[in-house]
Amino acid sequence: MPPGTPRPVDNLDDDDYPAYTMGRAAEMLGTTPAFLRALGEHRLITPLRSPGGHRRYSRYQLRIAARARELVDQGTPIEAACRIIILEDQLEEAQRINERLRAASRETQSKSSA
Repeated sequence: MPPGTPRPVDNLDDDDYPAYTMGRAAEMLGTTPAFLRALGEHRLITPLRSPGGHRRYSRYQLRIAARARELVDQGTPIEAACRIIILEDQLEEAQRINERLRAASRETQSKSSA
């Protein structure tokens, strides 16, 4: 194996490794390939492509698709479900940044008062 090439076992632990074909992903989610294509059309998930051009999904993408399916099963239109998930993700990221900034501010304040 060439240096720098990930070992196959490493890929098993990688949430972003595109391990699942469209058919397998749809089966795992209990949905159809058309549903997965729709998520791609709405830019919620963008599967990687195999050398032959087939869509391949990661575990991370399957978790996002499962959340979309939950919303759609509850009656939310797919466009709205995708937007909700995108906004939830943006909110989560903003909260993480805000917490880091607060922690840095607390650290700076404690150093200046010492």
